[in-house]
Amino acid sequence: MRNRTLAIVVGVAIAALMLAFTVTEQIAYAAHGREVKPNENGSIPFVEPDQNPHECWTPEGEPCPIDRGDTAWMLTASALVLFMTPGVAFFYGGLARSKNVVSTIGMCFIVIGIISVQWVLYGYSLAFGPVTEGVHNFVGDFSYALLNGVSHEAPLGNYESGTWMSIPHQTFMIFQAMFAIITPALIVGGLVDRIKFSAFVIFVVLWATFVYDPVAHWVWGGGFLMDMGALDFAGGTVVHITSGWTALAGALILGRRIGYGKVAMESHNVPMVVLGAAILWFGWFGFNAGSGLAADGRDTSAFVVTNTATAMASLAWVFMSWAHTGKPSIVGAASGAVAGLVAITPASGFVGVMGAIIIGLAAGIICYACVVFKNRRRWDDALDVWGVHGMGGTAGAILTGVLANEHIGGVAGGWEGNYMQIAINALGAGVSIAYAFGLSLLILKVMDIVWPEGIRVTPREEEIGLDIAQHGEKAYATA
Repeated sequence: MRNRTLAIVVGVAIAALMLAFTVTEQIAYAAHGREVKPNENGSIPFVEPDQNPHECWTPEGEPCPIDRGDTAWMLTASALVLFMTPGVAFFYGGLARSKNVVSTIGMCFIVIGIISVQWVLYGYSLAFGPVTEGVHNFVGDFSYALLNGVSHEAPLGNYESGTWMSIPHQTFMIFQAMFAIITPALIVGGLVDRIKFSAFVIFVVLWATFVYDPVAHWVWGGGFLMDMGALDFAGGTVVHITSGWTALAGALILGRRIGYGKVAMESHNVPMVVLGAAILWFGWFGFNAGSGLAADGRDTSAFVVTNTATAMASLAWVFMSWAHTGKPSIVGAASGAVAGLVAITPASGFVGVMGAIIIGLAAGIICYACVVFKNRRRWDDALDVWGVHGMGGTAGAILTGVLANEHIGGVAGGWEGNYMQIAINALGAGVSIAYAFGLSLLILKVMDIVWPEGIRVTPREEEIGLDIAQHGEKAYATA
C-alpha cells in the first residue's frame, strides 16, 4: 500500500510535467554557430543565428566577448552561495534537539541533490525561460529544459544592440541554481522533528516546481512583478518570503510537536548554531554582492551594506532579548545576524550605508517581536523560520521600496519622493505571501491525505527521535 501510494504521487507529478511540455511552446537551439563564408568582396554577411537568439553571437557565429574577471567572481559567488546551504544545516542542526540532528542536517543536504537535478532538467527553464507573454508572464516555458540553448560560452544579450551580459549564460544559470537550492533548505526549520523523510523529498520537488520557479519568474525572469517594477536585488521575496511563509504552512499542517510547551526543547549545541550563522554571514557576500552579476562598484556597495545591516541586526536582537529576558543570548546574536542578512537581501543593490543601518535595526526588532508573537500564538515553527525569514523578508521588501537610493541602484524610493515604489514592493510581497502560503498549504494537505498514514511520523518515532527512527543513525556515538 505504501509503495503504491508513493508511485501514484510520483506518477501524478510526472504526468503534470509531461502535460506542461505538450502544451508549452518549445524552442530548439543548436549548441554552436555554423560556419559563415565571406562575400565575394570579402565582407562577412550577417547570418540569422541558429543558436539561442536570446544569447549574444557575432555574425561569424562566435560568442560575444565576456569579462573574465566578472566570470571568475560569479563562479566564486556561486560557490559561496552553495556553501550557505551547509551553513543552514549547521545552524538548524545546532538549534534542533540532539535526537534529531542527523535528520535536520540530512534534509538540508538532500535538497542540494534534488534541486541540482531539478534545476537543469526544467527548473531553470520555468524560472528564466525566454517566453514571457500571455501565461508565461506568470511562469516560464520549457525552452531551456535540459539546458537546451544555454551556452557555456555566449552571454545573454544581443549583438546588434551592443548590449549583453559580461558572463556566459551557463554562469548565470548556475548562480541562480544556488538560490533555488538554499530556498527549500530554509523551510526545513519549520518541519523538523515531525515530517517523514520520504514525504519531504517529494514535497521539495513539488514545491520547487509549483512555488519557487514561478515566483522567481515573476520577479527576475521577466514576469509580471518585474514588469511592475518590484525591487528584489537578491531574493527577499523570491527566497525568504516564499520559504518563511511555507515553513509556517508546514508547521500548521503538521501540528505541534509532542510535549510542545511542556517539555524543554532548547538548542542542543550553541557552538554549532554560531558556526552555522558565521558560514551564512560569509556566504551571503556571494548571495548579495554576486547579484549584480559583475565585479563592480554596485556589488562593492552590496557587500558593504550586507555586512553593516547584519551587524546592526545582531546587536539589535541581543539588546532586545537582554531587555526581555535579562540575559544576552548568543543564540539570539546568531539569529539576529541571520535576520539582518535576510532583510538587507532585497535592498542590497539599492540602498547605501544609512539605509542598511535602518534595515538592520528594523530587522532585529521586528523579527525578534515576530518570534515572541509566534510563541504566544503557539505556532510550532520549531526553528523560527517564519519570524526570521518570512517576516524579515517581508520587512526588507517593503523597506527596499522606502529606502531605495537612485544614486546606488538607479531607482528612487519613498524617502526620495517615489512613494509608488513602496506600494509596488508591498504589493509584490503580498502577492508572493498569498501564493506561497496558500499553495504550500494545499500541497501539504493533499500529500497528508494521500500519503500512507500521513506525512507526519508516528508518536513512537517522534519520541525515539528521527535520527534513529527514520535514518538508523545518530549524531553522537556513546560508549
